[in-house]
Amino acid sequence: MADYKLVALDMDGTLLNELSEISDENALWIRKALDAGITVSFSTGRGFRSALPFAEQLQLETPMITVNGGEIWKKPHVLHRRALLDPDYVQRLHKIAQKHAGTWFWAYSTKDIYNLEKWITPADDYEAHHWLKFGYYTEDDVVLKKIYEEVSEWNALEITNSSTSNWEMNPKGITKASALSELCEVMGIEMSQVVAVGDSLNDIAAIRDAGLGVAMGNAQDAVKEAADVITLSNNEHGVAEIIKNYVLKG
Repeated sequence: MADYKLVALDMDGTLLNELSEISDENALWIRKALDAGITVSFSTGRGFRSALPFAEQLQLETPMITVNGGEIWKKPHVLHRRALLDPDYVQRLHKIAQKHAGTWFWAYSTKDIYNLEKWITPADDYEAHHWLKFGYYTEDDVVLKKIYEEVSEWNALEITNSSTSNWEMNPKGITKASALSELCEVMGIEMSQVVAVGDSLNDIAAIRDAGLGVAMGNAQDAVKEAADVITLSNNEHGVAEIIKNYVLKG
């Protein structure tokens, strides 16, 4: 079996159960991995502030990948790199959201999260912010398809999702995989020594590029097809299962 040095964990639908909690079982095996000298990192679509409480809960002083690779942190509060989204694209994405009434949208800047209920002021001053990611949420599949078709025509952004009812946009070439590759360089390890675990389209690139790509039991079908291994669901401590059986080998 390969000698894995880094376990990169998606959060929602992966590390966290449906109540958005880390189970005792997952926490226990993460601690065992850390004690064995393995680096355990979050690799999430969440922003830093939303991921931080969980890192603190696990007492992680390890690197973090946030906003789908838009930010790489050497450890909590120590930023390594940011990849910003051009304000012009944020403006265009915002216009698309306004065109589809009732579609929830959000945008991460380096300072805040804006959405349908709380937008920037003045509303047209896109240049005043450092943008990281834009997202849409709707349960209307027709609207989701229209948004995808319009944005993909620009051929300028990475389009992924973190659930089957959303789209998430990052700058072209910025993915959890690109961030993991950069993190490996910083750590002096190879991608073949990485275990990447996830459940959604924003995890696929990392799952394909890692030494061991793991799909959760609750993952989207495309993610399962890309993975080397399928573990138990996020409600059945699938992360603990992978650490136990593949990283620490029992």
